[in-house]
Amino acid sequence: MSDPVRTCILSREEAPRDGLIRLVLAPDGRVLPDVRAKAPGRGAWIGVTAAELSAAQAKGKLRGALARAFKTGEMIIPDDLPAMIAAALERQALDRLGLESRAGTVLTGSDRIAEAARAGRLHALYHASDASEDGRRKLAQTWRVGSNREGSGLGGLVLPIPRPILSMALGRENVVHIGVTDRMAAGRLSDALDRWRRFIGPDSPEAHQSDTLVGGLTSAPCATAAQGASAPELSGHVPAVTTHEEFE
Repeated sequence: MSDPVRTCILSREEAPRDGLIRLVLAPDGRVLPDVRAKAPGRGAWIGVTAAELSAAQAKGKLRGALARAFKTGEMIIPDDLPAMIAAALERQALDRLGLESRAGTVLTGSDRIAEAARAGRLHALYHASDASEDGRRKLAQTWRVGSNREGSGLGGLVLPIPRPILSMALGRENVVHIGVTDRMAAGRLSDALDRWRRFIGPDSPEAHQSDTLVGGLTSAPCATAAQGASAPELSGHVPAVTTHEEFE
């Protein structure tokens, strides 16, 4: 079954709903993110980056679009709505990492990942933002050799989060590199991570990226993939956001 198409209330562009972000009007009148799209009632969909959302909010364009979508002007739009969305998307991505880890499809540790790469069992490769360039390079080269893709752009994706956050998400110590050994799991992770990274945008110096192949299909990080207003409860970059969870 194909993913239903929705229209972004700001850009008016159509896209599959899994690539967009749903906003809901809470009973107290606040506009809150519903990134899992499970809250009851009328929703409004956005497909813009955090920077674009902030600009629309500052110009009043967001309020007007939401008023039309919700058919009411009585609403409270939190000043930190972009950060709240980024936090929810990051949390969702880290939750997916944790689920795949518990399912046994995720490897950590350079030696174990390299062994899987040499055996042709690696379907995705991720690195913490503070992973060394040499460590990333060696694992990427091993992956290319094991996949018979020497000379290609096959490599690992550097995530916009450091090793302490990855370690907490996976419930393991000192997670620097992550290898995924199941094609379907690699696809699920790619979906969650790409959705988050597209929203937070390309402008942070903390972001690093390289081309990656996921599940045997090219999944090059989009131009808007990087660390921006991301703010998970785990990292403590901004105050924890929990109020919208009851609506997801």
